[in-house]
Amino acid sequence: MAANPTTKTAQLKFGEMMPDGLQLSLAGAWLIKGKLPTTAEVEQQLQSRPELKQVSFSGAEITDWDTGLLTWLTKVIVLCQAQKITTDLAGLPEGVGRLIKLAHEVPAKKDTGKHGKEPPLLARVGESTLATYRAIPAMLAFLGEVTLSIGRFFLGKAQYRRSDLLLIIQDVGPRSLAIVSLISFLVGLIVAYMGAVQLAQFGAQIFIANLVGLGMVREMGALMTGIIMAGRTGAAFAAQLGTMQVNEEIDAFRTLGIAPIDFLVLPRMLALILVMPLLVLYSDLVGILAGLLVSVLAFDIGVFEYYQQTIRALDLRHIAVGLSKGTVYGILIAFAGCLRGMQCGRSAQAVGQATTSAVVTSIVMIVVAASVMTIIFQQLGI
Repeated sequence: MAANPTTKTAQLKFGEMMPDGLQLSLAGAWLIKGKLPTTAEVEQQLQSRPELKQVSFSGAEITDWDTGLLTWLTKVIVLCQAQKITTDLAGLPEGVGRLIKLAHEVPAKKDTGKHGKEPPLLARVGESTLATYRAIPAMLAFLGEVTLSIGRFFLGKAQYRRSDLLLIIQDVGPRSLAIVSLISFLVGLIVAYMGAVQLAQFGAQIFIANLVGLGMVREMGALMTGIIMAGRTGAAFAAQLGTMQVNEEIDAFRTLGIAPIDFLVLPRMLALILVMPLLVLYSDLVGILAGLLVSVLAFDIGVFEYYQQTIRALDLRHIAVGLSKGTVYGILIAFAGCLRGMQCGRSAQAVGQATTSAVVTSIVMIVVAASVMTIIFQQLGI
């Protein structure tokens, strides 16, 4: 309601209705822009009279009101409910009573508002551990379905379209070259410069080529490419399959007798298995060129010298190690992205959660696999 400058300010009076009741008389203009009485006075009255069982309101002298009155009344009603005192809104203007009643008829969602204390850290860790343990059977079941699908592929019985495979290869391969180039160049630059600063103290700048070549080919090229593809491609796989899950497209495939694993997961798995080794080789080359740039411009090493030293440092054994790691990373990225996408719930929020989970799962798997494979190769002398 519009404010009238001639109306009185809000006033609150206390009156006894009966021995176990209290009447609150409201008068004047109860506007949100005006000065309203505090609820502290009401709270003091309620605490001083423990025998109270009912509080009634009288609004016959209210000249004007807006949401300021509703807010004040809501606070008073909450105080009364806390002390198990009933409230009578019959004396308020008709519109006020209806709005207050409507506000209290809508229950608050369980996931909103403040709740009790959070569980202790140990309890949260235990819950997360149990959730991970419960997820293992579903992960193994998905792994079994993917393995059977790959078997059907080699037998020529898999239900997939080659055109889909080619489109996915184009998306995860050529369209990833820009980001792979940038990250690989910067990583090679950093490795070369940091190593050169130390090697220069011994006059061994030429060994920058060994450091960058071995580091990029055996470890950094595959690892950085894997992390890039986890954030770019793994997230995309989870979002695509999660959206299809929300739209019930995957259920439609099953209804039509088409295996979703063959039609949706298999092409994505094959695409990353084929593309990742090529991206790793490209990343290695870009990183080595970055090391060459640092050596030539900052440490006066000739291009031919750097080339010859790199050739002497590398052999097919090192390249095979890097390519094998890249292939394993590609399998893990496709597996994590498709797994989280197929496990997605039926809401938009679930798609976001599946995407985040796919990236986290992929990166964790990549780091664990990198550590295990590095130890194995070192023990085997490869």
